[in-house]
Amino acid sequence: MTGSPIRRVAVIGAGTMGRGIAQAATQAGCATTLFDSVPGVPDRARTEIEATLDKGIARGKVTAVEKAAALERLHIETELAAAVAEADLVIEAIPESLELKRDLFREVEALAPAAAILASNTSSLSIADIARVVENPGRVLGLHFFNPVHVMRLVEIVVAPATENAAVERARGFAESLGKRPIVVRDSPGFATSRLGLTLGLEAMRMMEEGVATAEDIDLAMELGYNHPMGPLKLTDLVGLDVRLAIAEHLARTIDPARFEPPGVLRRMVEEGKLGRKTGEGFYLWPDGEAVTKE
Repeated sequence: MTGSPIRRVAVIGAGTMGRGIAQAATQAGCATTLFDSVPGVPDRARTEIEATLDKGIARGKVTAVEKAAALERLHIETELAAAVAEADLVIEAIPESLELKRDLFREVEALAPAAAILASNTSSLSIADIARVVENPGRVLGLHFFNPVHVMRLVEIVVAPATENAAVERARGFAESLGKRPIVVRDSPGFATSRLGLTLGLEAMRMMEEGVATAEDIDLAMELGYNHPMGPLKLTDLVGLDVRLAIAEHLARTIDPARFEPPGVLRRMVEEGKLGRKTGEGFYLWPDGEAVTKE
């Protein structure tokens, strides 16, 4: 594997995280292909990226010239082979299912260039378990971005036992080229961020269940008392309650049921389809994408 910089990126999955990663890559100057096989999803993702860039222009963070250049570098693709054919880096951002990710990595390895890094944006699944199905696990690692990608500066580089140092260094250079601050963590359940963030989020849910305080006041406690930019319940709405539930169940199985068993309120809200911002309701209401406290 060469140590050349990442110039061409393929992002697999055009959901919230996928389109955020694609936007960050294209704004950093990378030729970026965003793939999704679900009809209509890639085009909607492009529309969302354009809207986010427009908000950046309104806030003085992005110029009209930068927006046009970013969109020029963004390519939408519905055929996987075409999406990854020339990629230096393939980033998977599909749902948190080990079998789905394994199937995808097996297919991508056969289609992408031999020197391409294969990365997963998983927030909790084992990179080694994902890489077990490929012939060259040395080029597989985790690149865990945070939502919203264009704002959050952290990228977690997750290193499995077989991951080659050259892949790690190329991934580090890529993250830095996006203006992110990478940290390198060992492949362990929940890595560093998901494990810590979930612990806080689950306890906040239990406190709300027990009537200790409202969701808004619990969040304010962390925002004003601990200088967190966002409280744990509002953050859960942004991440997605279904995503948080899947991570909690995984960590309960792999680390300790007593510490990570999902609270009843989380299971109930997911069953009711209240998944947070993406459905318009979670611990908050989200009209027009902005959080409003429930009465």
